[in-house]
Amino acid sequence: MKNVLITGAAGFIGSNFVRYELEKHADWNIVVYDKLTYAGNLDNLKDVAEKFGGRYRFMQGDIADREAVFGCVKDNGIDLIINFAADSHVDRSLTEPGSFIMTDVYGTYVLLEAAREFNIARFHQISTDEVYGDIEAPGRSTEEDKLHGSSPYSASKAGGDLMCLAYARSFNVPVTITRGTNNIGPFQYPEKVVPVWVTNAIDGLPLPMYGDGRQMRDYQYVLDHCEGIDVVIEKGALGEVYNIGSGIETRNIDLAHAILDLLGKPYSLIQTITDRPGHDRRYAIDNSKARELGWQPGHTFAQALEKTVRWYLENESWWRKIKSGEYLAYYKKQYAGREI
Repeated sequence: MKNVLITGAAGFIGSNFVRYELEKHADWNIVVYDKLTYAGNLDNLKDVAEKFGGRYRFMQGDIADREAVFGCVKDNGIDLIINFAADSHVDRSLTEPGSFIMTDVYGTYVLLEAAREFNIARFHQISTDEVYGDIEAPGRSTEEDKLHGSSPYSASKAGGDLMCLAYARSFNVPVTITRGTNNIGPFQYPEKVVPVWVTNAIDGLPLPMYGDGRQMRDYQYVLDHCEGIDVVIEKGALGEVYNIGSGIETRNIDLAHAILDLLGKPYSLIQTITDRPGHDRRYAIDNSKARELGWQPGHTFAQALEKTVRWYLENESWWRKIKSGEYLAYYKKQYAGREI
């Protein structure tokens, strides 16, 4: 059996990845290590605990806590570390940058130290295409491009990536990195654009859209991303970075229209608000390196969005209890008074 530590896996992508891996790898025991911040939710893993209880364990903890991390790795005989743990919302990083540095840079350092101390077979870092910054058409970011983080979030993720590569070179820690594009799908906390717009549209509420809505993004289905990560862990070369994304660009205004069309809602729900500081205009990645390993996206944009919208329609009990309390306070602080 392989003992795998997956950090930050009570969140959106991580919880989908845990489910994917337990179903695929009967020889994996998984320990989920999560701080349970506002975006961490054990409801995301409820079915996992019920179905795979013998091969799944949850531990609450902070990856920046060296003693706790080292104890977890040692006590569970961990062979493989996969780091999803991150403060990950650009808007929050503009008001709370310190927490992003602690988790995304220092926390990654602590995990790398544990990997070094206990001779972990592989350390895999989950990163983002945002570390490249925006890129003019028709260019696409490759893994060799310089990093140009535009927000405290993307800069902190770039710092974590560079720390991983430094540990690979300086200490021979067996590192791989994947940089994913925007994910959509089940269990995404409703602060990111797709779940905000979908859940607002269901209730007939405005869809807040930054600026002119012509920012370009690559929206991939979360399970395609999970499969790509798995392929890189199994086949990727140590010390290498791999871009994971659909390769399809979509303007935010077109995303809003597609969501409203799927829900039968009017375009008048779109509410233009002032743009956020340093907002990148276009992300676009070259995913050929991951494709060379045998991976390819399994969903078109239309298929990914339709599945996502349907999940939120069928799982209102999951998101309605989230959209209250702390969430409402954040939402009002973020969007109130910014209408154009």
